[in-house]
Amino acid sequence: MTISDFLITPATSAHLHYAEQICEEMFESAKARGTGIARRKPEYVAKKMDEGKAVIALHKDGTWAGFCYIETWGHGDYVANSGLIVNPAFRKVGLAKAIKKRVFDLSREKYPNSKIFGLTTGLAVMKINSDLGYEPVTYSELTQDEEFWKGCKSCINYDILMSKDRKNCMCTAMLWDPVEKEKELKEKIQRKAEAKERLDRIAKKQSLLKRIEAKLWKSTKKFVASIIPVGAKPIKGY
Repeated sequence: MTISDFLITPATSAHLHYAEQICEEMFESAKARGTGIARRKPEYVAKKMDEGKAVIALHKDGTWAGFCYIETWGHGDYVANSGLIVNPAFRKVGLAKAIKKRVFDLSREKYPNSKIFGLTTGLAVMKINSDLGYEPVTYSELTQDEEFWKGCKSCINYDILMSKDRKNCMCTAMLWDPVEKEKELKEKIQRKAEAKERLDRIAKKQSLLKRIEAKLWKSTKKFVASIIPVGAKPIKGY
């Protein structure tokens, strides 16, 4: 089985019948790992599908294989890719990474100016986020939208979060900031331009030195020819 055996696509109303299975697997997976997750109802997941704010992976036989959805906070200033889940029957073929990449691209298409963030306890998800360009941040850099934090109430670690005044918890916060990424891109382009300029200067200097050397060698040959008669034999010992 390979990643080519799956269709990874934005979810639509045609996928609503998978919502209950997806929610149940989200809950069972979190329980098995012993980690906290804000539990979602099938109606909520179905709404995300209907709005085109989710990505679903399906095996070629029609079995659902994975899922992730988009949430917006702070009037669209922040976007979260939440609820990533892979059907246990299809794990270890790279689906999690492929789904995260597709939902990330969908988020950028729908909300090009929004910061994209995630909260996770999973090392694998952290690695995927890092590969996508997310940076670890403090909770203070996330949305302060109260509705987002209310979603943590169903998490088993909610008491820990509140005891720390929402400054940190068991989850690691990661953020992708379009402004910072644009700045990084401009700096990278500038560095490349400066490096090219330096190389061009070096190449010009090398070309100039070669021309000077050629002229000096030509002048030397003329000088030698002018003081040594044609056909003269070199003096022995010289």
